[in-house]
Amino acid sequence: MDPYVIEMNSNSNLPSVLDVHVNIGGRSSLPGKMKSRKARWSVRPSDMSNKTFNPIRAIVDSSKVKPNPNKATIALSIGDPTVFGNLPTDPEVTQAMKDALDSGKYNGYAPSIGYLSSREEIASYYHRPEAPLEAKDVILTSGCSQAIELCLAVLANPGQNILVPRPGFSLYRTLAESMGIEVKLYNLLPEKSWEIDLKQLESLIDEKTACLIVNNPSNPCGSVFSKSHLQKILAVAARQCVPILADEIYGDMVFSDSKFEPLATLSSNVPILSCGGLAKRWLVPGWRLGWILIHDRRDIFGNEIRDGLVKLSQRILGPCTIVQGALKSILRRTPQEFYHNTLSFLKSNADLCYGALAAIPGLRPVRPSGAMYLMVGIEMEHFPEFENDVEFTERLVAEQSVHCLPATCFEYPNFFRVVITVPKVMMLEACSRIQEFCELHYHCAEGSQEECDK
Repeated sequence: MDPYVIEMNSNSNLPSVLDVHVNIGGRSSLPGKMKSRKARWSVRPSDMSNKTFNPIRAIVDSSKVKPNPNKATIALSIGDPTVFGNLPTDPEVTQAMKDALDSGKYNGYAPSIGYLSSREEIASYYHRPEAPLEAKDVILTSGCSQAIELCLAVLANPGQNILVPRPGFSLYRTLAESMGIEVKLYNLLPEKSWEIDLKQLESLIDEKTACLIVNNPSNPCGSVFSKSHLQKILAVAARQCVPILADEIYGDMVFSDSKFEPLATLSSNVPILSCGGLAKRWLVPGWRLGWILIHDRRDIFGNEIRDGLVKLSQRILGPCTIVQGALKSILRRTPQEFYHNTLSFLKSNADLCYGALAAIPGLRPVRPSGAMYLMVGIEMEHFPEFENDVEFTERLVAEQSVHCLPATCFEYPNFFRVVITVPKVMMLEACSRIQEFCELHYHCAEGSQEECDK
């Protein structure tokens, strides 16, 4: 029997796309030009991987500093509320996961954007009269990080730019630059509780600006924008016709003297992709369930952006199905007391930390209003032996075994970030050690001896 040769060749008038030669029977059908290729190994990382850079990992992983062996390590650097075991999720949340697993209903593939029933639950939970939602407006993702990635991927092309807060969550730059998207940094003002410098923000916008990222409540600042400030941000976006990516993962995690305003409830003109997830409010960051809420009442995104998000979600076929199966019970059964207790603890720790650090010469903490963080300014002129915030925090580790992230990680030198989720006794001890460290290294600035003597 003659061997079969199946050949798929391009039209000779068109560029060759694919030649497939299938040989059965032992006779080669490869064209002569292929025989001349000299095979050799040449495996190189992709441009995308080479352009992927996480400043937190770069700074933390490159540090060779070892903590003081005579002092127990206190990590005020990790944005994971579960690390110390003092902030467990609610038993209802855990039971919802057990029930979903035991049901046997959630072991297969779900639609890439999530089960319809799960998306209906999210839409119902976050629906507001001023910002209505239906299931079609919800995309479920593998954590809030993937929600942000999908939003950037659908809104921006290589060569375009996005507007990112400074100081801000480092993942925005990591994701954007890996996609060939330029990052432009707009300033937050510590003297105004980290409000945006709106004039400077607007000056950055050009014809290549694809979106504005607004992170409220803020990581790393712990700030919560007022309604009036959010309206001013929206006015800039409306005037310049720039859509907004609203990172609201810490939404509702605000202290009793502040109020969280979902950005989409304040505008019907500006199209907004709001990103959230279970990680922080429900204290389960490892469960990796996030979402995108599409707010587009003027139909500016239209079907194209919605369809684009669906296509992009198909790259990994959606988040964990068991967590999706538990979502209804998590949203409906988690008692208000759980949320209240979490926020009470965070506010108590924030007040304790702010009060202790504000009393230390050379430090300028900025009082937080929500989330899990507090930013502390370092008056570097009073610590001349340290070149910058990275050296300051490294020596703090070496001498006091207290880990804080230098704010260079967030594009904001001469500050450091404190995570306020640690147990109270550890927070007290950490603040005491930071005080001891600062008192040891503090020097009066030139010409300010009188102030130091007070």
